[in-house]
Amino acid sequence: MMRDPESTVGALFDRQGVAFIGSLDEAGFPNVKAMLAPRRRDGIARFWFTTNASSQRVAQYRRDARACVYAYDRRFYRGVMLVGTMTVCEDADTKAAIWRDGDTMYYPGGPDDPDYCVLLFTTRRGRYYAKFHSEDFDVPA
Repeated sequence: MMRDPESTVGALFDRQGVAFIGSLDEAGFPNVKAMLAPRRRDGIARFWFTTNASSQRVAQYRRDARACVYAYDRRFYRGVMLVGTMTVCEDADTKAAIWRDGDTMYYPGGPDDPDYCVLLFTTRRGRYYAKFHSEDFDVPA
């Protein structure tokens, strides 16, 4: 049993270079995509990712905010799925706060590039798997 979900799950995300995000397509079927690790996190309650505003995933979250985020540790065969909502953030303050210098490689217009946006995932609950055991947990708002 996990003693401290915030510490255990937070460390799992911090050690991974990739996270997987899930959305629902127009017909209600799940879609999963690998993303670079979250740019920032607030415990395990909120995670910020960067992406293209013109992407299919952004269009899906605008239609239906229900989402999941998954991270795993291949070495120890453990992982966590977080379930919640994804908000597409295009306001200047959020974009500037998450921006990194090297991002001009993808968004030549800088933080004001119209194709740059931030995805904010807000967690409701999670499911952790390790040592052939799964455990559900809630995440306080």
